[in-house]
Amino acid sequence: MFNILIADDDDDIRELVKYNLEKEGYCVQIAVDGVDCIEKIRLKKPDLILLDVMMPGMDGIEVCENIKSDESLNDVLICFLTARSEDYSQIAGLEAGGDDYVTKPIKPKVLLSRISAILRRKEFKPIVAPPISEELKINREKYLIEKNGQEIQLPRKEFELLALLMSRPNFVFKREIILEKVWGTDIIVGDRTIDVHIRKLRGKIGEDKINTVKGIGYKFCD
Repeated sequence: MFNILIADDDDDIRELVKYNLEKEGYCVQIAVDGVDCIEKIRLKKPDLILLDVMMPGMDGIEVCENIKSDESLNDVLICFLTARSEDYSQIAGLEAGGDDYVTKPIKPKVLLSRISAILRRKEFKPIVAPPISEELKINREKYLIEKNGQEIQLPRKEFELLALLMSRPNFVFKREIILEKVWGTDIIVGDRTIDVHIRKLRGKIGEDKINTVKGIGYKFCD
């Protein structure tokens, strides 16, 4: 049974989401703000956090960054809850290491479908083993890369994206293939999601390692 933590300062949203998740058999915890969320995570590690962006004290972006800095929590999935007009929050959430986002007002059926798709990612593993680059080595167990002997921890989606691109050096992966292999076909994410993850990977492994093929997709340059 998956354990889900809802972190939102709105009582009505927490109760609505909790009610619908428990009906589906999920084990649910709630947190009323960012600080409470961090405390709850330390007590019981969740599989997924539904994390409101705009919370008093410690907002959702800060909570996400705190979680992603802890290696023991690297496999915790994070889905941000954002207002429909908060494009900047959606981008910031992905930049901070979030796996996905759902816009408010929340529609229970849509939310449950997205949660189901997100949780299936925990079972995802690339179907091909990436080769060892002279500069980069991949550690599947720890979701990290070794660049010229230095270890770099990667969030799950960044790791899976890099593993896919490295599986066929100099091959151009179309955007739709990347979405299918890394994010799955049951969830709708836009090109912006891919672009954010590519930008973050380039900052960690080098700007010249991943090339953009305009209008088509991306390739890893050996």
